[in-house]
Amino acid sequence: AKTVKRLKKQVIKINELEVVYEKMSLEQLKKQTEELKKQLKEKKSLEDILPNAFAVVREASKRTLGMRHFDVQLIGGMALHEGNVAEMKTGEGKTLVATAPVYLNALTGKGVHVVTVNDYLAQRDAGWMATVYNAVGLTTGVIIAEQSFIYDPEFVNKDHVDERMQHLKPCTRTEAYAADITYGTNNEFGFDYLRDNMVNTAENLRQRELNFAIVDEVDSILIDEARTPLI
Repeated sequence: AKTVKRLKKQVIKINELEVVYEKMSLEQLKKQTEELKKQLKEKKSLEDILPNAFAVVREASKRTLGMRHFDVQLIGGMALHEGNVAEMKTGEGKTLVATAPVYLNALTGKGVHVVTVNDYLAQRDAGWMATVYNAVGLTTGVIIAEQSFIYDPEFVNKDHVDERMQHLKPCTRTEAYAADITYGTNNEFGFDYLRDNMVNTAENLRQRELNFAIVDEVDSILIDEARTPLI
């Protein structure tokens, strides 16, 4: 209860900023990403810029997906940013909740991983939410078994029935990991990490330094699958 009370104060700040960002054009909204990155370089912390970052990503989501984060979703996003487990029922919008902490942590330029339970979800969520990240100037990659993709709004893959996945363009593993945000399965992230520990030269590394990750279905990945040697 104490934590929720503290986070609700932050929600008030985010909501007060909504009117500021609503007035901006999409181009001006995109420039906010550079502005927030600049503030981080000037020694501001992620906590300092959190209300602005959450407000920016909410506005981008409204413009691109027509979906506005509810207050409770912002609270869930802050809980995730602080490294907690947030429990949500199916249909409560977990995919959208993750966009706020993902965007905030991607502003460091060190990369963010979103870990999903299967290849389909990795592609679906990345293709869907990449429109939001793209609107604010961030790149999105996807890592699945034997394949990797980068989101490119100019690219269209007609073979994909699901239009959310049509803008995912094949790329190298390294390019997908170099994106600001990388979606993928726990298996692929885990095995790529192990493979990287066996290379002889830095040029052969797939992943860059690990920074921040959000785990979807955390109970499944960290409890049910924790019996497998990989994890």
